[in-house]
Amino acid sequence: MKHEEFDVMNVEGGSHVKMWTKGVPVDEGARNQLRNTAKMPFIYKHLAVMPDVHLGKGSTIGTVIPTLGAVIPAAVGVDIGCGMMAAKTTLTATDLPDNLGPLRSAIERAIPHGMSPKTRGFKGRDTGSWENPPLPVDLAWAQLKDKFDELCLKTPKLKNTNNYRHLGTLGSGNHFVEVCLDEVNAVWFMLHSGSRGVGNAIGSHFIELAKQDMRRHFINLPDQDLAYLPEGTEHYKDYIDAVSWAQKFAHMNREVMMQNLIAAVRTVISKPFETHVEAVNCHHNYVQKEHHFGKDVLITRKGAVSARPGELGIIPGSMGAKSFIVRGKGNPESFNSCSHGAGRLMSRTEAKKRYTIEDQVKATEGVECRKDVNVIDEIPMAYKDIDAVMHAQRDLVEVLHTLKQVVCVKG
Repeated sequence: MKHEEFDVMNVEGGSHVKMWTKGVPVDEGARNQLRNTAKMPFIYKHLAVMPDVHLGKGSTIGTVIPTLGAVIPAAVGVDIGCGMMAAKTTLTATDLPDNLGPLRSAIERAIPHGMSPKTRGFKGRDTGSWENPPLPVDLAWAQLKDKFDELCLKTPKLKNTNNYRHLGTLGSGNHFVEVCLDEVNAVWFMLHSGSRGVGNAIGSHFIELAKQDMRRHFINLPDQDLAYLPEGTEHYKDYIDAVSWAQKFAHMNREVMMQNLIAAVRTVISKPFETHVEAVNCHHNYVQKEHHFGKDVLITRKGAVSARPGELGIIPGSMGAKSFIVRGKGNPESFNSCSHGAGRLMSRTEAKKRYTIEDQVKATEGVECRKDVNVIDEIPMAYKDIDAVMHAQRDLVEVLHTLKQVVCVKG
């Protein structure tokens, strides 16, 4: 392993930080967060930082955090199990209709997306949830319900979340559904979502419990969002149980959406086609036990993807930018990981100040998608250059397919 593959940031009083960020900007706020996380006493070996790294809550997004004897709930975050799914089809570019508007509309009808405005006293149905969930949702929920009922015995507030009605739905923000073409004009379906409202409730609940524990035991932290749960405590066990369930929910959420996406496309394209010719379904916000450097370690990937030798993953760009299907090289120094996307270059607020609808229209030329004021924060220029990000991690993954979207649905 050549040292020059990554930069090393030494942290006084903490673990060192290995950064695959050559040629990619990393702002000082993100560096400070990395220093704070590296000072936690249970970090194992080092932090591994991906080229899409940027400021997050507590810990930076785009970071692999290996721990012994503790977990940081805010590092996993509230969109537990958020990730990507992609499936290659037997369709080609010539099979797509000249007018892609009806295809986008069919997808939008088939997959609830967005959310109702958070207004005082609002009691209606969240527009991003199902009113009458279809059969695929019922079949998937049947595999999740018993464990969910167990979780509710410990945490009753989970009963009042959107759980069953959010299964198979997209959400908002940077979540999306896309129809893409690869380098030989094969059609792919790709989507990005996580554990929705119930995952948010689980994450928020345990983040607060961890903060309460820190205050109770007078534990001073460099950032309160680094509050942790020590292994062997009741909250730790309950969290691991809940987060594992939420990760399963997220995985199945993407599967259900993909089923409904395929069915929607078939209402517009009459030519018979097959899907899952090549398929990937991967998390990029999650925690699990793995074996590294001779030990069983808890690995938190906060905006990072597992990239074990031969393992397939997805690295999306942004609206109007390329995405990649990759194969892991199994780099042990990165804890077998790679980036989860391009990574934000600026905040959503800054993007809305800096860019206009005209900029958005120009940046997404050739893509059938929303081009209104409410998605300006997702403009490609608000993200890092995906080509530079891919070059910085060439020792972590190899590119199998390069995808370019032609239809993009956002909440």
